[in-house]
Amino acid sequence: MRFSLIFEAQIVDASPRGERQVFDELVEQALLAEQLGFDVVWSVEHTSLTHYAHMSAPETFLAYIAGKTNRIGIGHGVVCLMPAMNHPIKVAERVATLDILSKGRVHFGVGKGGSQQEAGAYGYDLKELQPIIDEAMYLIPKMFVNDEIEHNGPHITIPLRPIHPKPYQQPHPPMYMACTNLDTLGRAGQRGLGALVLGFGGPEEVAKKNKIYRDAWATRDVADQVGCRPIQHLAALCPTIVLDDVEQARKIGIRGQRYFYESLNYWYGGGPRPDPDSWGDELVEAGTDTIITTKLASETITMDLRPDEGGRRPSSGILSAKNAYGSVADCIDYVEQLAAAGADEILFMTNMGTVPQWAQLETLRKIGTHVIPHFR
Repeated sequence: MRFSLIFEAQIVDASPRGERQVFDELVEQALLAEQLGFDVVWSVEHTSLTHYAHMSAPETFLAYIAGKTNRIGIGHGVVCLMPAMNHPIKVAERVATLDILSKGRVHFGVGKGGSQQEAGAYGYDLKELQPIIDEAMYLIPKMFVNDEIEHNGPHITIPLRPIHPKPYQQPHPPMYMACTNLDTLGRAGQRGLGALVLGFGGPEEVAKKNKIYRDAWATRDVADQVGCRPIQHLAALCPTIVLDDVEQARKIGIRGQRYFYESLNYWYGGGPRPDPDSWGDELVEAGTDTIITTKLASETITMDLRPDEGGRRPSSGILSAKNAYGSVADCIDYVEQLAAAGADEILFMTNMGTVPQWAQLETLRKIGTHVIPHFR
């Protein structure tokens, strides 16, 4: 089991001051995570999604983190493979360079992005992107291992060229796919790639996705393999706030998760712009009865903030069925459920716009001091 962090650089204050602050905070968290024994720092890649994700240059952020750390993994979760945004040659060169400078710590995820807002910024129609992404996905690992490459495909043309440098890891860093729907889960398994899943629906949803992924992996055809390093690995997102004050952890977590979901729904589902200033404590409480439905890529997802009335702790009313908010014991219990559902890696997410830095740092300390040792 791996224990990791994933960063969106989500903010409420979208001014230059707010952006400087969130990056300073994420660097502080990444350095603390290395000290506490976390395995990987993952960074998303999004563009033009104000408030939801300001992590638009993960290669720069991750290189900075790599230079300040010695052990922790450096994860692209994921690189968007639209050629106008990230041409396959430049992706191969950047990933290999980062792998060299980090002494083989890179984890390389690929995907297409999830909204027309992003695809349209580079002149693409989201619905027509998948064949282009697939072509780039198969090309890049060939650049890692071949002295020269030439390609004349339906969407990408590359004249005969040597691509330098080659990665530190041989034959290349482990590769993963962002899996936002059931079709991509199947493709990840069939292609021998690790799967990065959202898991907003809790352990039950993760278990269903795990079965699809493992079945596809078990029946994969080597001819469909992406790259030269097949890995069977499922990583699941886990919104988490862990504090000594359990009720405070719940309030901070629910508020942050609500902002995260409503920001997601604004860009992906056409919902209203989130306005955290309109929420008093009574609305944070009401958030435990909130259900938000949105469209992410080709999957409709329901994000449910209601308490688990029939689950493992029906009397506590502390944890939603879809997160790890509360005490160390609550977090351990939830991680155990995700592990039982098939997760090989937990992607702890504390970087939800309204969550203060002190609560994120305290959560990391609780996870590093108590949760990670419990499983090792």
